[in-house]
Amino acid sequence: MVLSRERLLIAALGGVNEIGKNMYILQYGDDIVVIDCGSKFPDENLLGIDLIIPDISYLLNNKEKVKGIVVTHGHEDHIGGIPYLLKQLQLPIFASRLTIGLIEIKLREHGILRETTIQCIDSNSEVDFGSIRCSFFNTNHSIPDCLGIVFDTPAGSIVHTGDFKFDMTPVNRQYPDIHKMADIGKRGVLILLSESTNAERPGFTPSERLIGTHLEEAFGKANRRVFVSTFASNVHRLQQVVDAAVQTNRALTLLGRSMVNVVAVAQELGYLQIPEGMLVDPEEAAHRPPEKIAVLCTGSQGEPMAALSRLASSNHRVMEIQAGDMVIIAANPIPGNERNVSRIVDNLYTLGAHVIYGSKSELHVSGHGSQEELKLMLTLMKPEYFIPIHGEYRMLHQHRLLAEAVGVQSNHIFILNNGDVVESSEGMIRKSGRIPAGQILVDGLGIGDIGNIVLRDRRQLSADGILITVITLSKTEGNLISEPETITRGFVYVRDSESLLKDVNQQVALIVSKMHEEKINQWNVIKQTIKESLGKFLYVRTKRRPMILPIIIEI
Repeated sequence: MVLSRERLLIAALGGVNEIGKNMYILQYGDDIVVIDCGSKFPDENLLGIDLIIPDISYLLNNKEKVKGIVVTHGHEDHIGGIPYLLKQLQLPIFASRLTIGLIEIKLREHGILRETTIQCIDSNSEVDFGSIRCSFFNTNHSIPDCLGIVFDTPAGSIVHTGDFKFDMTPVNRQYPDIHKMADIGKRGVLILLSESTNAERPGFTPSERLIGTHLEEAFGKANRRVFVSTFASNVHRLQQVVDAAVQTNRALTLLGRSMVNVVAVAQELGYLQIPEGMLVDPEEAAHRPPEKIAVLCTGSQGEPMAALSRLASSNHRVMEIQAGDMVIIAANPIPGNERNVSRIVDNLYTLGAHVIYGSKSELHVSGHGSQEELKLMLTLMKPEYFIPIHGEYRMLHQHRLLAEAVGVQSNHIFILNNGDVVESSEGMIRKSGRIPAGQILVDGLGIGDIGNIVLRDRRQLSADGILITVITLSKTEGNLISEPETITRGFVYVRDSESLLKDVNQQVALIVSKMHEEKINQWNVIKQTIKESLGKFLYVRTKRRPMILPIIIEI
């Protein structure tokens, strides 16, 4: 898509019609600014995939125009894709203090920290990107140092809220800039991009401060160890766990790499206050009296390799959960993770633990604003046009209804798919075309090299296994030298299926002999015929469709 110099373009490369991998771009003429670059974890259909990041083809095709990336806050779905972006496109990063600390962990792991330019910003900062000038305002969320962004362009002001709620009694005393938001609205907002995660929830989201009291009550009732699993980046919650442990005279230990990293950064930057000597190694904690230990661990979303999952399956290298231990899951499952979390809860009960979880536990509140807060943001900003972002379609639709309820004209609201473009030209704003967008799959060191065909093969392997048949042919005559050999994995149990495998070998031998008689000697034709014939044979005998892999050896 070609954009003339006087036009404004807004597009999402991730973060609409989905939860995760947030990434948006704003372009005026030859200046492009990137907002966030997140990642998300794969669902159970993406077998073997480690991470999903946005497709940045449009940025690579216009790399001379991209001026920088501005980050709203430090959650994984907003910063997780940054190292992969910077490996292909050298950009300066603009982010708040804690957000920078979390980004630096990732860049150091990827070995690109030294060559990356990072500038610290706050609500008083201004950044000039040519025809686009950025200013900022403070918001509340479940992590400190969250910023909303105002983009002043010749076409008008564009506001991106980031993730937010209106918490009037924040744990860290970082209050939302309500007066500044109102001033921004008075000056005039052309387009508002506002998050939609809790657009279906009525009322206001409770304050994070309420959690501290409930945590202290739970700690006080515990007779043995207390395990608390939450998002590592929820620094407010981590501080409240520390405070509850102090109140009940418990030492604290950390399980999970991300938990250790975030606590180290938050302590170093002064966002987390832990008394001297309170942190102990897991090895030491395992041998201390159980009533004197609290454990902070990762895995609140049921991630299979996270600390809580290992503990629930009695597979952790240092600690184990015993009867009478208390386990608090201080986070609600992200949509799609409910099954994994339920499985872990069941395993914890089996071990005899007392488990506190779910929205009724009063040990978790959302970091996202509910309906009244979303309407308050709309009322403060008074946008002429509105784009709901950061949510699945039902959330975006509900946010649209909220916007209409507070006075935004229905034809001035755009619900986008990733890649859709909203364009401003000659005083008109409309949806206009698409740019490349989608998801890039990260598997080990491979980025984007896994596609639908590989995933299809993995799904087939996981469903019915594989059958390999090895055929040895004479190089001169082209006939079978020996009986075919069959190897299976994940298809049948060999010792109980000797008769079936013998019939498979006979079937393959018949096919090869027949093709030799018909003087068909092209390997690809022989292999395809074996796959088709053997597939039908096995389905009749077993009602299964394993992956069939013929291997021909000439001697």
